[in-house]
Amino acid sequence: MNVLLIYPEFPESFWSLTYTIEICGRKSLLPPLGLLTVAAMLPGHWQKRVVDMNVQTLTDADIAWADVVFFSGMAVQRDSTRKTARRCKAAGKTTVGGGPLFTGEYALFNNEIDHFVLNEAEPTVAAFVADLEAGQLKRLYRSRQYADMTQSPCPLWNLIDLNNYFCACIQYTRGCPYDCEFCNVTALLGRKPRPKTTAQIIQELNAIHAAGWRGRIFFVDDNLIGNRPRVKSELLPILIDWQKSHGPIPFCTQGTINLADDPALTRQMAEAGFDMLFVGIETIDTVALDACNKAQNKNRDILENVQTLQRAGIEVQAGFIVGFDQDTPETFKRQVDFIQQSGIVTAMVGVLQAPPGTRLLQRMFAEGRLRGHSTGNNTDGSTNIEQ
Repeated sequence: MNVLLIYPEFPESFWSLTYTIEICGRKSLLPPLGLLTVAAMLPGHWQKRVVDMNVQTLTDADIAWADVVFFSGMAVQRDSTRKTARRCKAAGKTTVGGGPLFTGEYALFNNEIDHFVLNEAEPTVAAFVADLEAGQLKRLYRSRQYADMTQSPCPLWNLIDLNNYFCACIQYTRGCPYDCEFCNVTALLGRKPRPKTTAQIIQELNAIHAAGWRGRIFFVDDNLIGNRPRVKSELLPILIDWQKSHGPIPFCTQGTINLADDPALTRQMAEAGFDMLFVGIETIDTVALDACNKAQNKNRDILENVQTLQRAGIEVQAGFIVGFDQDTPETFKRQVDFIQQSGIVTAMVGVLQAPPGTRLLQRMFAEGRLRGHSTGNNTDGSTNIEQ
């Protein structure tokens, strides 16, 4: 079986960092970690080829080689996914879609994708593989339980050239304990963070190191500190030890601003090599925080929290949202003033959107305010919400 795994193109967006990446001499920010992980779940006797369209051209020869074509991506990659899947269908190929884009919107791809593997892949891929080899594929495969992360395999880094990317990446946990109304992380992955074992993390770090990578590694967890006891007692100690024999390797990740409430954890993260953290600040308006259920950001001096992390040696990057019902004309100036005062050097400021699976989308639908699909692009100035 020849399996072609395609990662579609990103449009210009915050996370694509199109022009910055060019300056850095790289082609893309992050490798397609999901596809590399899925590739490791497929039978060893299958031939696998990954084409990340953000770093290389998908050729007719690539498509002709394939028996089956897998697609994965996010909502922001929707247009490229549709165009490329149509190209593969026109060549007579069987197409398979999985990942966040299809989990949220598979009904929009009835003409382009033959089979869907929805939600997390670990509980489902084995059944899909068995049916594929038996020639009895079903239209839809959907896991009904969350994945046991201790069973997730090490990604196949040999399928790509890491030198095309600005960061390598690792995922330690899936899930977030918080339930912000506009965020679809809990809808996709649940509210209980599910970690890998420390042995898995060391294996993945060593695999990246063995591939020749010596640059920054991004822990892509939506909230790395969602399970603080495990992070403190298990993850960070082994990262500190690993750095002594392999480092210094800079780490970065995503988390919540309440990290600043825990000086010991903050120091431990800095010692482990985390020098950059992306946090969701969204708004400094308490009324808006109440409305969107961003409880972890309430009743605190966010400016002081940011500066606490900065003093610990951690660069703070942050996401901001405008367009809450509670916003006023003064909101925009307050956002700008806060960013300037905080010294946040990378600020993602976008208009509120309602992604699939979120409570915000459900509320906007019930109120008759939903206007189509969110673009998944945080900074394109669009919204699918009637203001």
